Amino acid sequence: MQIPDNILVLIEKYHAGSITAEEKDIINFWYRSFNDSEVDVITDGNQTVENLKERIRERLQESIQQENKIIALKPFRKRQLPAAAILLFLIAGSYLIFFSNSSKQRTTRTNITAVNVKDDIAPGGNKALLTLTDGSVIVLDSASIGTIIQQGNIKVEKLKNGLLAYTINGKQVTENDQAFYNTISTPRGGQYQVTLADGTQVWLNAASSIRFPVVFTGIERKVEITGEAYFEVAKNKAMPFKVKAATSEVEVLGTHFNINAYDDESSTKTTLLEGLVKVSANNQTQKILNPGQQSGINKEGKIIITDHADTEEAVAWINGRFQYKSADIKTILRQISRWYDVDVEYKGNVNIHFTGQLPRNQNVSGIFEKLELTGEVNFKIE
Repeated sequence: MQIPDNILVLIEKYHAGSITAEEKDIINFWYRSFNDSEVDVITDGNQTVENLKERIRERLQESIQQENKIIALKPFRKRQLPAAAILLFLIAGSYLIFFSNSSKQRTTRTNITAVNVKDDIAPGGNKALLTLTDGSVIVLDSASIGTIIQQGNIKVEKLKNGLLAYTINGKQVTENDQAFYNTISTPRGGQYQVTLADGTQVWLNAASSIRFPVVFTGIERKVEITGEAYFEVAKNKAMPFKVKAATSEVEVLGTHFNINAYDDESSTKTTLLEGLVKVSANNQTQKILNPGQQSGINKEGKIIITDHADTEEAVAWINGRFQYKSADIKTILRQISRWYDVDVEYKGNVNIHFTGQLPRNQNVSGIFEKLELTGEVNFKIE
């Protein structure tokens, strides 16, 4: 395993006596990512360049032998860096965001080409379509606050909090009428947040949709989604909230959870952050999830429960970042494909895994640049 070039540059600066305190912190922070027994590798003591390099290589090798998988910076958890430190980390230390290795030597790099695009690609944004029962389509991202459509005696208004209000002849809709089921969908490169009639907040990720009633009446509140959505469900014990996603159904009273149900993923995943939910597969097998647990339902309908799920990774997209823990490159690029609306072509060995996080608000070239700093892959935009 080789020491990254940028780290080698900082080691040379340390030996020459020109290293800054911030640059010293970068080396130490990187060193602690794979060595839990020592706090710092750069101290005030006198160390030769070769001794320092050899010490780092020995600890890298030990870490590889112990884990035999990934050496990476741990995602930031329950600790925040000062704003200035974050800026320095992203600029001067961007190579620290992703750092991967394998116990086997590679003789060639993986070439991954984003195709059907020109020049650089901007990140996605708030984009969505509202489809009414009669097939009428409204572009929500460009719709201003106020009345967005009037069809006969039915009026649809967009409120400041994102709620879509429906009235008939000037009166609020109250009956549970199938004619008042609507769908909000996001394209690739889009996301959207909506407040349902009961106060439930829903965040839609790229290439996703939610079908919902104008109002919730009766004995339950039920919606259907495709793709990925995060819910903060308004509490109502008298009306359980149900989410239908692919072959799974999630039932809750009031809770926070994320559902990933993309067709091109191997399973439908439900991650619970708060409350209690019941997950069922094909209306047969049922499991109860507690906070911190994640269910995965494969194509055959089998439910697998993960007790200590990475909840931050599951909802990182809501907070404006990509976050991974031992994720394979294809999983990462499926997310990039949806968010940047690009197609991806693979060439070479793509059996590579990464751990770390990246911002979602930069152009795709910035994402590729940071992944390339691992030395494992390179990209070309056409």
